Formats: sequence, structure tokens, C-alpha cells
Amino acid sequence: MEFQLQSALLFNEVKYITTLEGLQNIENALKGKANIAFSYVRAIGTPEHRAVMESAFVYGTTHQFVLTTEIALLGSIGTEDIENAHLYFFHCKPVLDLTQQCRRTLMEQPLTTLNIYRFIKSMEAPLLTEVAEDPQQVSTVHLQLGLPLVFIVSQQATYEADRRTAEWVAWRLLGKAGVLLLLRDSVEVDIPQQANVGFKREEGMPVEFLVLHDIELVISHVENNMYVEEIQEDEDDDIEAPDMGIQDDEVAETVYRDRKRQLPLELTVELTEETFNTTVTSSDSIVLFYAGWQAVSMAFLQSYIDLAIKLKGTSTMLLTRVNCADWSDVCTKQNVTEFPVVKMYKEGENPVSYAGMLGTENLLKFIQLNRISCPVNITSVQKAEEYLSGELYEDLISHSSVSVLGLFSPNMTTAKEDFTEAGRYLKGCVITAVYSKEDVLILSNKYTATLPAMLIARHEEDKVESISLANTHVQDIVQIITNSLLEIFPEITVENLPTYLRLQKPLLILFSDGSINPRYKKAILTLVKEKHLDSLTPCWLNLKNTPVGRGVLQAYFDALPPLPLLVVVNLHSGGQVFAFPSDQAVTEQNLLSWLTKLEAGLESHITILPAQEWKPPLPAYNFLRMMDAAASEHPTRGGPECMKDTGVQEIDEEQREAKSPIRKEPIETLRIKRWNRSNVFKAEKSFRHDNKEL
Repeated sequence: MEFQLQSALLFNEVKYITTLEGLQNIENALKGKANIAFSYVRAIGTPEHRAVMESAFVYGTTHQFVLTTEIALLGSIGTEDIENAHLYFFHCKPVLDLTQQCRRTLMEQPLTTLNIYRFIKSMEAPLLTEVAEDPQQVSTVHLQLGLPLVFIVSQQATYEADRRTAEWVAWRLLGKAGVLLLLRDSVEVDIPQQANVGFKREEGMPVEFLVLHDIELVISHVENNMYVEEIQEDEDDDIEAPDMGIQDDEVAETVYRDRKRQLPLELTVELTEETFNTTVTSSDSIVLFYAGWQAVSMAFLQSYIDLAIKLKGTSTMLLTRVNCADWSDVCTKQNVTEFPVVKMYKEGENPVSYAGMLGTENLLKFIQLNRISCPVNITSVQKAEEYLSGELYEDLISHSSVSVLGLFSPNMTTAKEDFTEAGRYLKGCVITAVYSKEDVLILSNKYTATLPAMLIARHEEDKVESISLANTHVQDIVQIITNSLLEIFPEITVENLPTYLRLQKPLLILFSDGSINPRYKKAILTLVKEKHLDSLTPCWLNLKNTPVGRGVLQAYFDALPPLPLLVVVNLHSGGQVFAFPSDQAVTEQNLLSWLTKLEAGLESHITILPAQEWKPPLPAYNFLRMMDAAASEHPTRGGPECMKDTGVQEIDEEQREAKSPIRKEPIETLRIKRWNRSNVFKAEKSFRHDNKEL
């Protein structure tokens, strides 16, 4: 997760390119201004890519980081070995002549965070340093980085020639060793008369003086000695270092693991600048905006293709995709400032942005529920009954176990408009409908509903609930319907926990190692129906499905207690944890008696969750604060996870005209979307600000 958040902060620091022309444009723009760290990685999500992004997080404001995954581009700059990741340092800052190419230095070590750090620090050190003191006492940043020092011994008579030689050696050994010009005439140290080169392997070791009359011999001596050191370091790493192929970022790890998997991309239509407008205006389309170099995008692309497989031959909706790394102009004109993003385009309607969880089933639900135009206008009492029973849209019940019907008399214009707006906002999340005929009283009397009213049909429970809408506005209606989608006794998972935490109630959690006992479930549901648990959020957690629950229990009890176990966690105030007596059976009477004592303060807590904040180790790692600052610049209204504000489609007249077949290659990158949606992060943030651990 941290790596994804880190990547989200780097959209200005790292530029992604696909052509040599793009690289040359960046190089020309930065001549005389800044240096470039240009890297090639085999794929996004690899350990090498992670190392580059972590380095950019540190050095991105000092040097311009440029990234590519195109092998052809690497070959075009003269690299023979194109099997492995590479990093070049372009020395553009000293170049003032735009016709002059920036000098390039290749990092020859593997792309790890430590190696990149050492390499860039050595690039920032002076190319050549003159010293007039005992070389044994000389220490530079190179020794601190584990690089040796090379002394070119000079004397006054040959100073100019020696300096030119030293500069030439310094460029050849840049990133491998520090080079110094030692003035023999200015030091009171006994240097062998014939010696012209000094070599200091590491801090504290004596300087070795040599006689090497050829520059290549100097280079070979350094490289041969470095080779021995690298082999030794690699041997040590084999013993102690973790497997770099296994990453602590699950998304990047999944992409890296499945990098050779061939996806049937032909099941979706790839859109370009030339084909986008024609496609979305001529057919109902789902468009995935993604970036081919970003781990979250590539992970979600697999889910998107799985969706295409499920819908093959059964849907009238055209599934398409736009690679924003290739067609940034298209994404910008469609108000795509983060990715991956899914939008639905229908003729005569504004595009609708999907904001649910990034998975196949959730996206399938969004598409299927958008097949009908909500809210549906019901034309008769009979149709209304069929709608409430689930018969009218029987094929959609599997995607929406709740159907909502607004009841209004013909003259209740304002209330009906508010409900209609709420229904449109919730389109793709739940099925909504409106009935406002003269005989609406037949339904209101049957379901004991005072007009204006809303009927909520729960199909799994075969139950219809009525709620008055008198003096209820759009946002209130949205909130009521959103809450109605929540289960009354849900199984808590990592994915849905933030949703239930937003209710700001203590959690009544039944921990089990598998399916729960039907008697326990019946007892809790009975208390729910009798309104005894309105002040709590009753739920259960299956340790087989959510193994992290074991760690939660161990935090409560130190050791894992016998299961099943019922606890109350007062997460939002006080942090107390109470355990139901293990010697009592979980029955309605026992549970109600225990909760009554608990409310009266007669029960003792088993632990109090620590009150310290979950602070980052350093201010630079306070990603939540950075995200809040960015979000405050673009405020959006709250809503359910499956929906966010609809955007206005931006298709200008010029774009409707025939486009040139020349493909425009982007240089700038776009903002990276967080893997979980913003509302999930807000819930996580509020969870943390409660200063408690679950």
C-alpha cells in the first residue's frame, strides 16, 4: 500500500516516455537547468521499478526522473544489453549549447534502492578534486559510499597534462571511484619517485602507490578490485537479504508475478485519439482509462478482461479501453486526472463515473444495474407490486437485493423531484422507482406509509419497510437508501470494514472459526428486530475467511481464546473491549442481560485499546495528510462507494473532425489513482483519528 501511495505523489517527478523523440525533447528542455536520471525497467511493478520510484521520491526535486519500459528505446541510445534494467545519468545541467548532447553515465550495478542512492550521490560529488595534503588523511563522500579513491600523482612541471589525464580518468570511473589530483610538490609525504597513481580501497586502509603508465591500466585496476568486492557483497546478500522478487506491496507483487500472463485483450476495443469520439457517441460504451506502466492499472486490467469474458455475447454494452500513457490528450479532455477510471457513456446522457471497488463483480453489478434508467416510472399498482416482489426485474435481483419505490400523490412535485434526483445519483448502486398515480393510496394504505413515502423491499428477507419522506431532502434520501443497502448482521471483511466503521457505533462482533452457529445468529437477529441493538453494529468475523482476525483477538486477549467468542469494541470513544462471559450460552435473554449490565457500567472491560495516534515515522511519510491536502483542492460530495459525481463529457467540435494518423506520444504523466477509493481512505483516516486500534 505504501508504495502505491508513494507513486501517487510522484506524477510530477517521474515522466514516462515511449520514443527517442520524447527523450530528446526532455533532454533539450533541461539543458543548462537540471540533470536527468533515465531508467529502463522490464515492467511496472518489478523490484527495479520500485527501486527507481523510491529513489525519485527522495531525489525527484533535484533531478528529473524519466522512465520507460520500451526495449526499442533502450537500444536506440546504444545499449547492447537490453535484457536487464538500466539507469543512466544525463549530465545536462552543465550543457549550455543546445546542439551539444548531454554526457551520459551508465550505472553498472543492479537497480536496487541502495545502489541507486550510491550512484546518484557519486554523480553529485565533484568530478575531480585537487589535494595538497597527506593522502592517508583524505576522506571524501566516495569512501562513505563504499567506493575507492584514485590519486593521480602530479608535479608542477607536468601539471596541465596530469590534470587532463585526471579528468579523463574521472569521467571513465564516474560512479565507480573518486578521482583526486595529488600535488606531489605540495605534500610532505614520502611518495615513491616512480609512482604516478595512488589507490585507497576504503576508509582506514593505507594508500597503495602504483606505477601505471596507461589509462586503461588504471581503469582495469579499479574495476578488478571493485569486482571482487561486489562478488563478496553478493555472497553476503545470498545469505541474509530477502528475495527481491517478493514485494511487500501486494498489487505490485501480483503484477510482477503475472507479468507473463497473456490477456485476451481482443475482447475489448482499444480506443485512440482518432476513434474515441466516434465510438462513444455511436454506441453505449464502458471505457477503462488506465496507464500501461502503472501497477494498479495493470492489476485492474485483468479484472476488466475477466468482466469482458463474463459479458461476452450477452451484453449490448461495448467494452473499451484507453491507455492514458499513450493518449494523454484523450484522458485530459475526458476529465481523467487519476487512473484507473471507468466511465459509462450513453447516448443523450452525461458520462457516469464508476467509483466502487476495483473488482470484476462490483463492476459487473454497476453495468447490469445501469441497464435500466433509474428511477423507473411505474405505471400501475400491479406493476408496483411486481416491482416490490422482485418479479419485474428478476434478472437484476442477484445484483441488488434491495429495491426502492417512492410513493407520491400527483401534486407532491417537490418531494418527487428530490427522490428522482437521489435515484439518479444512486444509479448503478440500487434499483429505484417512482409511483405517483391517483390510486397511490392503495399502496400507502397497504404498507402503512404516510405520503410522501419510500418503500424499501428486501428480497432476501421477503420484507417491505416504509419510511416517511416528509421534509426530507435529496442528501437525506441518499443516506437513507445507502444505509438500507447495509446488512443488518454482516460478515466483516477487510473490504467492508470501513463502511461499517463510518456508522460510528460500537461493534458487537462474534468471532468464529468458520460458519457461525445458527442458534447464535438467531439470537442476535431477534435482538436486532426488537430494536435492542440499535446503538451497536452487530457483525461477525470468520477467521478462515479473514485470518487477520486472529491478530485482532491476540491484541485483545494476548493469547487466542476459545471460539466462538462475542465481544463489544467501543472503538470510537474510550477504547474499551468487553467479552461476553464464556460460561454462558449465547441466547436472547443472556445477551440482553449482559448488554444491559454493560450499558449500566456494571461490566469490567478486558482491555483498553491504546490511545496513541498511528503517526508516520517521519513527516515525509504522512501520506494521509498529503492526500487530505490534495483532496481539499478538489472537494466532492459524499456518496456510496459505487457512485461518484457524474462529469460532463468534453467533446469539442475540432475533435469530431478527421484526425491525423500520426500518433502523438505523451511525455507528461497523469495522476495515479489509489487502489482503494477515496471514501475508503477517508474511513481509514477517521478510524485512525479515533486513536484506537481495532
